Amino acid sequence: MVCCADPAAAIGAPNLRVRGGDLVDGPGRGHVVQLRGVNRSGLEYACIQGWGFFDSPHPDRIDDPAMIAAMKSWDINAVRVPLNEDCWLGINAPPGRGGAPYRRIVERYVAALHAAGLYVILDLHVAAPGSVKSQSIDPMPDSDHAPAFWRSFARAFTHDHALLFDLYNEPHDIGWSCWLAGCEIPAGSGQPAYRAAGMQQLVDAVRAVGARQPLMLGGLSWSFDLSGWVAHEPRDPRHQLVAAEHNYGGLAPCGGGCRAAVLATGRRVPVVFGELGETDCRHSYIEAMMSLADAHGIGYLGWTWDAVSSGGWSCTGGPSLITDYRGTPTGFGVGLRDHLRALGPPAAPS
Repeated sequence: MVCCADPAAAIGAPNLRVRGGDLVDGPGRGHVVQLRGVNRSGLEYACIQGWGFFDSPHPDRIDDPAMIAAMKSWDINAVRVPLNEDCWLGINAPPGRGGAPYRRIVERYVAALHAAGLYVILDLHVAAPGSVKSQSIDPMPDSDHAPAFWRSFARAFTHDHALLFDLYNEPHDIGWSCWLAGCEIPAGSGQPAYRAAGMQQLVDAVRAVGARQPLMLGGLSWSFDLSGWVAHEPRDPRHQLVAAEHNYGGLAPCGGGCRAAVLATGRRVPVVFGELGETDCRHSYIEAMMSLADAHGIGYLGWTWDAVSSGGWSCTGGPSLITDYRGTPTGFGVGLRDHLRALGPPAAPS
């Protein structure tokens, strides 16, 4: 007699996981999944600023079915959703924007994306120590709250196996030893000194509650540098780690050394370009990076699916993939859309 079986074991239920240097889904040895998608920014900042949850025409509600269908029309299979530490935990957030209301809207959005046949990456995008509001990308997440965030978050989504957890958006201005084990971050930019949590502590926090989803870990220099990733790989009892890399043409282009580190890391674990962009409102740079990714089974998600707006998102400032939520592309976004459509529909949760 088998009691209390994991829902992922059910026939037809998604079971996204790491196998060697690949992400796979499906029963048995599964089929290889290349994540191709977009980022959907908003949940990381609207709540802490107090004016909504999403950056959209209806900021208090999740994207409606037509908006999600517009994303799908680009032949994507994944959406990366940046999140706010304070809003999830219900600390330091404006009334009505943190705790249960925020958690409910995140859970509803994940369910809506899954219902549309999409994998979801949930990303701890901004964090802050103590009573400081989570409004910026600190060098590393704080040990005050980040482990609690991941224990709570992983517990909420333990049985969802069409998910990946991105443990911290963009580590920066630290070394690999701090990245792995944490360190003291000095005061700066109006922020007090604090103790940073390392990636090992965050991996342990997720696994402590029984969650077994793949975990994405960005490298140094705003997740641009993977050169020391393999040498400092955290211990994961489930062997479900993924290297995350971010690169932008015009801002932080991935040249020869960067590409060599990406490919070397990809021989050990799956690699995903969690943020891929171009800041000249063109697409020649991302076309080259997508071709490299396709040739080596690397996933990629364009930054970002937020519409151009006066005083806000723009084709060069963001950069934004779309001019409206019907999915009309910018001069940058058209490169991603046309490339994805030329490849055809990718593997979806199964």
